[in-house]
Amino acid sequence: MKKKVLLFADFGIDDIMAIIYAYYEIHVEIVGVVAEYGNVDKRTAIRNARYLQRNTGRYDIPLIGGAERSMTGEPPIYYPEVHGPEGFGGYVLPEDFQAEGDVFENFHQIYDIIEKFDGELNIVCVGRLTSLATSFILYPETVAKVSDIFVMGGTFNFPGNVTPVAEANIYGDPYAANIVFNFAKNLTIFPLNVTQKAILTAEMVNEIEILNKEKNSQLGSIIKPMMDYYWQFYKSQIPTIPGAPLHDVVTLWGVFNEKHIKYERKPVKVVTSQGSAFGQTIGDFRDFIQLAEYPVHRIAMEFNYTAFINRVIAVLTVELNNHQSL
Repeated sequence: MKKKVLLFADFGIDDIMAIIYAYYEIHVEIVGVVAEYGNVDKRTAIRNARYLQRNTGRYDIPLIGGAERSMTGEPPIYYPEVHGPEGFGGYVLPEDFQAEGDVFENFHQIYDIIEKFDGELNIVCVGRLTSLATSFILYPETVAKVSDIFVMGGTFNFPGNVTPVAEANIYGDPYAANIVFNFAKNLTIFPLNVTQKAILTAEMVNEIEILNKEKNSQLGSIIKPMMDYYWQFYKSQIPTIPGAPLHDVVTLWGVFNEKHIKYERKPVKVVTSQGSAFGQTIGDFRDFIQLAEYPVHRIAMEFNYTAFINRVIAVLTVELNNHQSL
């Protein structure tokens, strides 16, 4: 049975890859998309989501405007060197594309979607946690009806990617992450130490490009210029890396691949005090019977890379071209 997913994303490269994957993954049914600030500003995130609507024909899926800024009160920091100024890396949107309207406010639709799929819905959050935390504040009894929540964020016993100890999604709004980690039930965390291994190599990107060109796939043509740009950034930081990691795709893939993932349930805390540890996620992995009294959540520790990457390539080539509506 397909997993019904409400996706929260901030529509940089890995988010865009995740939603393209999700639209053509037969095990997933996307029932709503929340576009918020993060890798890009909210207006650009909504524009990017609309462009993907145009290229997939999925106008049936509600698009919800999420948060515009974090709960820290600080202006958001964007990362054009990672995702490109428009969030599409080296891919340039065609001149004939015009986003419809400006930023809109329809956040209440999150409530409607959760109520509609009472007990069947999975939330997957692969961006900042601001909109998800806001849902916990506004609709606590309704959010409690969600079956499972999957979050890409944090890092455990592994360096951060924004500071020496903090990962970007958590660091961007630790206050929001603290709300989610304190109040979420059935929460699964896919941390950086796992997602960093979900690499789509340059050779794989070229293979996907060749197969999609043979099918004259307009949507498939987005992938290579995005992933090449993403890889160039990663190479500038990690010269030996063979490609770029699909942080958000592996999190979404994890929703229906329990047998291919090793988890541990451990107490987790988010550092919200200002200082060098701001935004750090602390997991108590000690071999003690008595551990820290933090909320306990399920944390992904390892995954079957071969099973993951084979499925991703199949979806981005065969499934995409078999089901693309344009």
